[in-house]
Amino acid sequence: MFHILTKRSLISLAVASACAQLTSSAWAQEQGSNKPVEQEASTTAKPKKADADKNEVQEVTVTATRRTTSLLKTPLAVTAFSQEKLTKQGINNLAGISGELPNVQMDGQANDSAVKITIRGITATNFTEIGDPSAGLHVDGLYSPRPQGAQALMFDLDQVEVLRGPQGTLFGRNSTAGSINIIPAKPDFSSTYGSVSYEVGSLNLRNLNVIQNIVVNDKLALRATVMKVTKDSPFNQQQDFTDINIPALGWKADGIPDASQRFNTKVSKADGYNNQNQWAARLAARLKVNNDIEWQLAYEHFQDSGAGYVGMRDCDQSAGTRWACTRGQYDILINVPGKVDMTIDSLRSKAIWNVNKDTSLEYGFVYADQRRSQVHDDDSGVYPYAFEVTGTNPPDGSWPTWPVADNLTRTLNSKYLSTVHELQLKQNFDNWQYVAGAFWMHEKNAINFGQEQLHYGPNNIPISQFYAQPDRQIDSKALFAQADWQFSPIWTATAGARYTRDSKVDKGGMNLGGNSWGGQSFGYYNGMFDYGTPGTPNYRTPNGNQFTPQMGTLGGAAAYAGYGPGTNNDHEDSWSKGTYRLGLRAQLTPRDMVYAALSTGYKSGGFGDRTNKCGQTGCVYGDNKIEQITYLTYKPETVTNFELGYKGKLLDNRLALSVVLFAMQYKDMQQTGSNFLAKVNTPDNLPCPSWAPTCDVATAWQTVNVAKVNLSGIETEWDYRPWPGAKLGGFFSYLKSVIHDYDSYDDGYACDLRAEFGAVPCPLVYQGTDDRLRGRRAYNLEGNQMPNAPKFTFGMNFSQEFALDHGYTLTPWISMRWQDKVYFDLRNFDNPYIGLSQKAYAKGDVSLKLVSPDAKWFAEAYIRNFTDVKAKTNGWNDGGGKMGASYIDQRSYGVRVGLSY
Repeated sequence: MFHILTKRSLISLAVASACAQLTSSAWAQEQGSNKPVEQEASTTAKPKKADADKNEVQEVTVTATRRTTSLLKTPLAVTAFSQEKLTKQGINNLAGISGELPNVQMDGQANDSAVKITIRGITATNFTEIGDPSAGLHVDGLYSPRPQGAQALMFDLDQVEVLRGPQGTLFGRNSTAGSINIIPAKPDFSSTYGSVSYEVGSLNLRNLNVIQNIVVNDKLALRATVMKVTKDSPFNQQQDFTDINIPALGWKADGIPDASQRFNTKVSKADGYNNQNQWAARLAARLKVNNDIEWQLAYEHFQDSGAGYVGMRDCDQSAGTRWACTRGQYDILINVPGKVDMTIDSLRSKAIWNVNKDTSLEYGFVYADQRRSQVHDDDSGVYPYAFEVTGTNPPDGSWPTWPVADNLTRTLNSKYLSTVHELQLKQNFDNWQYVAGAFWMHEKNAINFGQEQLHYGPNNIPISQFYAQPDRQIDSKALFAQADWQFSPIWTATAGARYTRDSKVDKGGMNLGGNSWGGQSFGYYNGMFDYGTPGTPNYRTPNGNQFTPQMGTLGGAAAYAGYGPGTNNDHEDSWSKGTYRLGLRAQLTPRDMVYAALSTGYKSGGFGDRTNKCGQTGCVYGDNKIEQITYLTYKPETVTNFELGYKGKLLDNRLALSVVLFAMQYKDMQQTGSNFLAKVNTPDNLPCPSWAPTCDVATAWQTVNVAKVNLSGIETEWDYRPWPGAKLGGFFSYLKSVIHDYDSYDDGYACDLRAEFGAVPCPLVYQGTDDRLRGRRAYNLEGNQMPNAPKFTFGMNFSQEFALDHGYTLTPWISMRWQDKVYFDLRNFDNPYIGLSQKAYAKGDVSLKLVSPDAKWFAEAYIRNFTDVKAKTNGWNDGGGKMGASYIDQRSYGVRVGLSY
């Protein structure tokens, strides 16, 4: 009894102390205190969680302004995820937070292991070594350039901070969509301790996490942590031995597979597509050189040995059509088992010098070495149906549809080396403070990458293209500063600016086998198969057993040596831009803040590979030469954002509330796809036939600047303690995205099928003089909605802690998330059979956690996606009416136990 009374007394004292400090703070503001709000928040003593009143919302701090500030006194749209919250929701990589906070969506990119991040409707569409992300990814405040880095495991973190809206002043490299900062837990000097947790679940999930903190002495602390995750494939992955039998078209079953068998091996569920086989480790040190200088050093290694990801047939959408699924949705035919070997090694260093009580200097450095090889089956055994096959050249001259689809993408090797340096000076004065600094990022990237399509064109030939890029460099330098001026007891003004200069260089880059996409080159065989002469009786194509590993892309650049010199891509370019932030906020009471802010952001321009825009016949205009060279250069994209916000605590500190209204203008949006290059001469100067109305137009896969987009909405988040032991959290968002000034969109999707499915027909091919529209089925996107940008999202979670006998606690938890309809393309093509969208859906998770009296151990059982909803994160057409999709994880069960020592 005495012990219980003592704890209650301590809690009372802690609450009284906190109230006294808040009263003192309010009194100081009323008396004209000149201390800036952020400094006040960071220097005010904060009660420890164990001693705080459980019926009050606990204080959360963030580093979104490059200072440690209270989340509720930070004038930005920012959300913080603790490690506890991430673990409870089963989130161990960045893609897992998709849809779990306002206006943030994520989707994996299958053949390059990247994560596509969409914030407030803004995203990137180029994930190659020359593309830049729209949302900046940072680890402990230091920039991480490659989108593949978002696949790395998140473990032993202080928290993850997600900033929405352009970040054009304090966070390098600059971004148009937002910024994500993953903050690992640092060694601490409180004590030597450790923990271990182990999780088992559906699909043979195994998740081990070990943490060890060591206090060497009062100057040095170390922290080591290891995480390993394995999970089986959700697919019934079968080997592809398809032997086509359509005798009327010359395809007779002969007992020999038609798809290549050179890589076809049986794999277990543990090694099938969409599995997980990853581990990571981090070793960190924290050294107090003296009372004023601290040095933090961390080394981290990540290894992904999984199979990679493939989509699957959308059998629900194809049901009732000629293209209805002939096997189960989770049954896939694979002749190229997936294999990923990706490592990321990072060394991070941060030195902090507190020059005096008002001045600090901070230098951060990171070196990252990311390497990857990968092979990916691009067709998943989804073949044309028998009624689609034509088999020989049709009489109208158009290319035939062959009955076999056998395509793959291979990264033989890639190496992305990056260094980031950032220097920050922070000073506080009587009524103002500032952060100023310099940023420098340099990347040197190399990749050998190829694509193959084994049944192509008029002659059913295998074709491939190989990209040898030994030295692509990206360099970004910036100077920045941001100051806060408290010009009255309540009001604080903010002004910040950043000047960025980006440059990109391609040295020695080569495109090989480029002519093969025209269907005329047989370089794929690499001299290992005698195909005869097309158009004669001796012409033949190899069967599945006659392909050899050294054909095509696996032979590397050397396999293309005898088939032309390739394309030399040597080029360089640079861009620069100034961006800014202006803000005004009022700390109305110690608990309530309102703010307004105007900010801008930019994403660098770029260029592609060397391209002859006139093809082989010459351009119609210009100097009418056969060769006119372009490097497919595109401009930067920019965003201007205006925000109004409220943050505060209500109901006797039991409710924390954040409300943000925003309006953004997004200009020169970078979109990657097939786009117009030039009007060219037709072969023999004859008119284009009806089956090829665009034969006089040259196009290329390239990034272009298009459109203006207006984005506006509201984002609300809350954390409520309705009664002792209860927690009610949630969010609500509304996003209105409206596309303007984009009348050149090429709407050529499924033109032959639209009438069958009752969809609006494709526009006619433009035949006028406007080069922007030449050869396109031009469609005006005015008023359309951005992809992956649901108008409404809503989430809520509730937990209740119950005190049991002998000091045990039991906490049930439930979370529900609802998301409005989304489109997967700019066209917003909506049709029940061939549409590219996901209808509104709800998803739920539940768990039950038991904690021991001394909190030394716990056990937790969970069900994730207990509604078992099948919701798409992306959708596409696999040819004809066969629809494909990527999906959220299906319903799963599991148990997690942990021990602290």
